[in-house]
Amino acid sequence: MLPPARHGDLFDTAIGGGDTVVLIDGVYHQAPALRHKEILAAMGRGVGVIGAASIGALRAAELAPYGMLGVGSVYSAYASGQIDGDDEVAVGQVPDGEFGALTWPLVNVRHVLGLARSIGVLDGERAAGLLEALRAVYYPQRTWAAVRAVCRRQGETAFAGWLSGQRERDRYFGDLKRADALSAVRAALDGAATARGIEPSVWETAYFRRWSNAFARSCVDGLALRTEDRLVYQQVFDPAFHARWAAYLDHLSLHPADGGPGMDLAKRMARVCGGDLPADRVFHPGVDLRDEQTVAVLLADETAHDRQAVARYADALAWACRSRSGFSTEAVLDGVSRDLLLGVWRCPEREFDAEASSRGLVCGARAVHAAKRFVPGFLEEIERTETTRVG
Repeated sequence: MLPPARHGDLFDTAIGGGDTVVLIDGVYHQAPALRHKEILAAMGRGVGVIGAASIGALRAAELAPYGMLGVGSVYSAYASGQIDGDDEVAVGQVPDGEFGALTWPLVNVRHVLGLARSIGVLDGERAAGLLEALRAVYYPQRTWAAVRAVCRRQGETAFAGWLSGQRERDRYFGDLKRADALSAVRAALDGAATARGIEPSVWETAYFRRWSNAFARSCVDGLALRTEDRLVYQQVFDPAFHARWAAYLDHLSLHPADGGPGMDLAKRMARVCGGDLPADRVFHPGVDLRDEQTVAVLLADETAHDRQAVARYADALAWACRSRSGFSTEAVLDGVSRDLLLGVWRCPEREFDAEASSRGLVCGARAVHAAKRFVPGFLEEIERTETTRVG
């Protein structure tokens, strides 16, 4: 059992073919939500996915044609078009990491009002009026106290009293999301989910490649490191990475991703441009850091010292994000990152783009963006060195 899902969670390599994921809750306000293509990719590698109750029900209704299994009343309401908004299942959560709901989602409000109508506590017109009044309350503010206040304002104190009594007898009364979640778990235990063979063309896009690279991780020398950080470190700090990138382009030329016939890179360049340009100026392939052979070629010259440096820079960036409100790599000035690169590469300004291209960073602007992750740690090291020198 894991916390509410968020963007990137299904890239976890611990989730493999034959497993079943039951998607129930997910964050979306304070962090990026779980993307549809992440779910499709998981199903494409043989993972069964069941959705219910909350974002799981919403995603299941959207992805049912591709084989995601929806379970429960909330899913049925989304699938039939009875409801369609994200706010139907949204709740505010406690800030202490326990993820308890502080507010009432609209699907639970609808369910309780339906129960009240069925036993004559409310008629249809009054129930509809209450629903609209409670819908008007912003979801993070729709607490139990707010529900009672709205009932009083609407003159529905009898309903509020009835509901309070039901909740005193059963703290889960009216919790449709909980009931659906339990149903989804039972469905998983019964083996209801089956993975379909979804073709990569459905989910393999430039955006998905960027996400998968961002979440690719490995544990080396006891260090848990992002593979992308390891690669960018080599591109920035290895003085001989030009040769490594050339070797990678040669590898791709001999082993095309589409499975077509390979060709020596020099011959391919002669055919494309007569051999007048370096290969890095002509070919800008997207790197797939899920591919072990690609990673092996690009990180062939990496040392244990390099990995330790990557870990230090990652720690420095994490500390900067924690200690400075609103800080992110986007907040690093382009000029600062550019100065770092010019100093490390020791190249004239006029050759900056060519140097970046030869390292597989395409151009100077992209190199500046990629190197921003190292700026806090790099500046910290400079400051430490200068302090030691002064001392």
